[in-house]
Amino acid sequence: MNNLYIDCNMGAAGDMLTAALIELFPDKNQIVTELNAIGVPNVTFIAEESVKCGIVGTHMKVLVNGAEEKSEDVHEHHHDHELEHEHEPEHHHHDHHHEHEHDHHHHHHTSMADIEHIVNDHLHVSDEIKHDIINVYNLIAEAESVAHGRPVTEIHFHEVGNMDAIADISAVCYLIRKLAPLNIVVSPVHVGSGQVKCAHGVLPVPAPATAYILKDVPTYGGNIKGELCTPTGAALLKHFATKFGSQPMMITQKIGYGMGKKDFEAANCVRILIGEEFKNTDSNSNQQSDKILHLSCNVDDMTGEEIGFCTEKLFEAGARDVYTESVYMKKNRPGTVINVICVEHDRDALVKAIFKYSTTIGIRETAMNRYILDRAIETVETEYGPVRCKVSSGYGVERRKYEYDDLIKISQSNNLSISEITNSITKSCE
Repeated sequence: MNNLYIDCNMGAAGDMLTAALIELFPDKNQIVTELNAIGVPNVTFIAEESVKCGIVGTHMKVLVNGAEEKSEDVHEHHHDHELEHEHEPEHHHHDHHHEHEHDHHHHHHTSMADIEHIVNDHLHVSDEIKHDIINVYNLIAEAESVAHGRPVTEIHFHEVGNMDAIADISAVCYLIRKLAPLNIVVSPVHVGSGQVKCAHGVLPVPAPATAYILKDVPTYGGNIKGELCTPTGAALLKHFATKFGSQPMMITQKIGYGMGKKDFEAANCVRILIGEEFKNTDSNSNQQSDKILHLSCNVDDMTGEEIGFCTEKLFEAGARDVYTESVYMKKNRPGTVINVICVEHDRDALVKAIFKYSTTIGIRETAMNRYILDRAIETVETEYGPVRCKVSSGYGVERRKYEYDDLIKISQSNNLSISEITNSITKSCE
């Protein structure tokens, strides 16, 4: 299934996005088990049924050391605004989903270095997902830096540094990569309205950090008093969205409803649809195509180390693929062509990254059509434990490829080669 559409009619937060994504899988219990295996320290995920305005969906509960973490910065946003907050409101988490409570024992001052340590040293996920998590936090850190007028290195997260917030972000990144959609379209984001009182005065909704993250994103307010989109939700949408706009023409195959905890006059949920792009064709095959951009430049004054670092930064900026070619340039100088494959939404970020991390003074762009196989991730139970398998199909072919990171773990634990493991798994599945 290649299209994911996220309906943010009531904003977005990490737990709501997690719950909606979970509903897209056939076995919710299995997915919750996988989330608990990610390894966020002391965290347990629990999926609960929830009903909002007569709509049945899933509410995601995150327990830390067996209990829900209580946020001291959570905003209820009552119409009379009679709330007092002791910390900056832009550091809240799950703003419109939980009751307003104060618990100073859970107050955290988590730096970006702390986040990176937890992600890199504790989480059992692929490097790609680790990059996603850290990049989401980078968006939040940049927003906090601008809001407070302090360098990013001095930013300390409050509620978005709590373990439940780290769990939400990790879960969304894991589930989106597991679904592996080609396109993620996000609706205009409802941010709520009104004001919130804090110790520093009265601030408008959305709070400064959230507003900064949602720059260049279509947003709107409304009659609902409250901050509907959290910094966590905003950063996740900003990181993963291929584009923002109305629902694309698609054949919906599954719908997920992720519920918040609070009740409003409208159903407090995020809705996510997944399905295939609709093509007006007489063929019943699942053949697909899409459009991509090819960015390229020539350099003759960069070392191999510099090109390798540039490649890493381009992947972090959203490139679907990066590869190099050795060429001879003017005056028979050996040089390198840096090639980047991306979608249109990521073009501007990648152009900036190419100029920043390479020595080129010009970039070429070519728009291309691409023929693609439909992709899905399956989990195969083997004698070595669960192994993820990428299944690609279409145009009369089907291919299966086992997740390299899973094979490496098995290889190290059992002193077997990759080919021995693959052959054993293939035989057991026949």
